[in-house]
Amino acid sequence: MIRSMTAFARKDLEADWGTLTCEIRTVNHRYLETSFRLPETLRELENDFRERLRGQLRRGKVEIGMRLQLAERVTGGLNVNEALAEELNNAANQVNRILDNPAHINALDILRWPGVLETAERDLAPVKAATQSLFDEAVAELVSVREREGERLRPLFNDRLTEISESVAVVRKRMPELLEKQAQTLRDRFDAAKIELDSDRLAQEMVMAAQKADVAEELDRLDAHVGEVTDTLKGDDAIGRRLDFLMQELNREANTLSSKSIDAEVTRVAVNLKVLIEQMREQVQNLE
Repeated sequence: MIRSMTAFARKDLEADWGTLTCEIRTVNHRYLETSFRLPETLRELENDFRERLRGQLRRGKVEIGMRLQLAERVTGGLNVNEALAEELNNAANQVNRILDNPAHINALDILRWPGVLETAERDLAPVKAATQSLFDEAVAELVSVREREGERLRPLFNDRLTEISESVAVVRKRMPELLEKQAQTLRDRFDAAKIELDSDRLAQEMVMAAQKADVAEELDRLDAHVGEVTDTLKGDDAIGRRLDFLMQELNREANTLSSKSIDAEVTRVAVNLKVLIEQMREQVQNLE
C-alpha cells in the first residue's frame, strides 16, 4: 500500500456535556514525530494517544490539536463555604470593635477570600471516553486520506518504471551494433596512424575497449531494481525508506551508463533515465 505522509483529518462531536473538535495534520519526516495541543482537562490522555498513533503510523511529523467547550450546566455549580464565611465575618467584626473608624465588610469582600467560593467538582469521565473515541475516528480518517493520496501516485510510478524498462531494452538491443562499431573505429584509427599490430595485440585492444564500453551489468541491474520497486509498491507495510534506497541504486546505474556511453543515443537515454528516476524520487520523499 502506498501511503502519503501529507494528510489532514478533522472530527467534531456534540454531546450533552459540550462540543469537542479533533484535528490532525501530518507532513513528511524521516521518523515519527508527534506534537499535541490539548486542553488542560485532557492532558492526561496524551501518552495514550501517542501509543495509539504508533500503532497506526510509521513515519511523518504529526500535529494533533483538540478544542473542548463544556456546556454551562456541566461546568459545575458554585458552593459557599459557610463555615469559613462566618469565621471571616466574626473576625471582621472583632477588628471593627478595635478600630476608631471601622469600614463595613460586604458579601463580595468575603467571597473574594480564598476558599470561601468553591466550584463543585465535575465528572469528566464521559468527556474523556468520548475524546478517546473521537481521536480514534480522526486517526482512522487520517490513515484513509494518506492511503488515497498515496494511491494517486501509483500511475506515476508505473509509467516511469515502464519507460525505464523500455529505455533499457533499447540500449540492450543496440549494444552489439555499438560494440562492433567501436571495434571498427579502433581498426580505422590504427590504419590511419599506420600502426601495425599483430592479431593478438589488436584483439587485446579491442577486448579492453569493449570491456570499458560494455554496460550489460548496468542494464541487468537497472532491470533488477525496476523489478524490486514494482514488488515493493505491492507491499502492505511502510515502503518509503526502501523506495528511497532503490531510487539511489537506480540513479547510480544511470550515472554509470552515462559515463560508459560511446553513442549519443545511449547518452540521451541515460539522461532521460536520470530525469525519470528523479521524478520518482521527489514523490518517494513524501511516502510513509
